[in-house]
Amino acid sequence: MSVQKDSYAWFWVTLMIVAIAAGVIFLIYEMSRPKVMLHLGDGIFTARVAATDSERTKGLSGVKELPKDKAMLFVFDQDGKHGIRMKDMEIPIDVVWLDRERRVVYIAREVLPESYPEVYRSNIAARYVVEFAAGTVQEKAIRIGMTAQFNEEMLKEDVGW
Repeated sequence: MSVQKDSYAWFWVTLMIVAIAAGVIFLIYEMSRPKVMLHLGDGIFTARVAATDSERTKGLSGVKELPKDKAMLFVFDQDGKHGIRMKDMEIPIDVVWLDRERRVVYIAREVLPESYPEVYRSNIAARYVVEFAAGTVQEKAIRIGMTAQFNEEMLKEDVGW
């Protein structure tokens, strides 16, 4: 083999090793993110938790598909009229705001990615916001006044999404 062919071979081997390592690091990161089982309406969901500013800012941005049994649970330190916007979103979603007792206080259905930069927010203070695949609110009979169930102690545990 010539030196040039050896260089190309080593380049491709190195590139493959880096790609595999990046994939493994991404999987470990995703598996380490907190998740919780969330019960609301007629549904049971595995919810990824967004409890930091950076996690809440990213939200579901870039997600191409959200299965009907999955959700994202935004956890805030204080009650407030927390806004949700569709920056870098690729899928429509249903958004549900919960107060500190986890009661549904506001619902936005079928929120479209094209609605960005509009901000959706509850007019009642909320502690949590949950994002579901579009149509979930209707399919799972989620209504204002219902109470979501999830174990806050589990917010740091991985339940498999």
